[in-house]
Amino acid sequence: MHLPTPLARAWPLAGLLLLTSLASHAATDGDTLMQKGGANPAAMPCISCHAPDGKGMAAAGFPRLAGLPADYIRKQLHDFKAGRRQNGVMQPIATALTEEEIDALAGAYAARPRVNVAPQPVGVPPEGSGAWIALRGAWDRSIPECTLCHGPGGIGVDPSFPPLAGQSAVYIENQLKAWRGTPAVKAHGKTKAVAAVPPSRQNDPNGLMQHIAASLSPAEMKAVAEYFGSLGDSSEPFDDTQHRLR
Repeated sequence: MHLPTPLARAWPLAGLLLLTSLASHAATDGDTLMQKGGANPAAMPCISCHAPDGKGMAAAGFPRLAGLPADYIRKQLHDFKAGRRQNGVMQPIATALTEEEIDALAGAYAARPRVNVAPQPVGVPPEGSGAWIALRGAWDRSIPECTLCHGPGGIGVDPSFPPLAGQSAVYIENQLKAWRGTPAVKAHGKTKAVAAVPPSRQNDPNGLMQHIAASLSPAEMKAVAEYFGSLGDSSEPFDDTQHRLR
């Protein structure tokens, strides 16, 4: 079949536009980005660290992203870009992502199943334990209970307070250390002075997490992290209207 000259010239152009459109869609498809990375080679595939199901790699301290609020994920990637949150792995990746890719990834991970917490035994946890601080706080040091902001059972409250349940103890402890930084050590006897290291996470607009992390002892950080790290997924339906299980 012979096409009229103007149509014959337009046909290859239409095909090129279609291919360009399809390529653009693929480049900003969240699931594709997770598996293959971004257009910039520095934006490596997310599944390399966060696992194909988005639930992270607990032993290595790579966090769960599945079910986190899209706005929260988007903010964290922007904070990595701006240096408000410092991490040698994530900063180059976030910097290499385009705004369209960030939006696509945030939406795709938010669409994954949210963490549900299995019902916990009713009772008073041992005072000073990780469960005590998580559920009751340490108000003598102005430390509120973690669940006050992060929701019952630590399942998170959209969009600002992410789930703590479902994250590994290693990741939670590392983040508390990142909020805290390292205090200076004065010279004493044979001990050399060590300069303070500022927090590598400074992306809390109210400074609440920096205060909490600075007020907790290393043992308390570990205990709180292990408490939330011990909470697993439940098969019960999630009630979005109440931010809790039905």
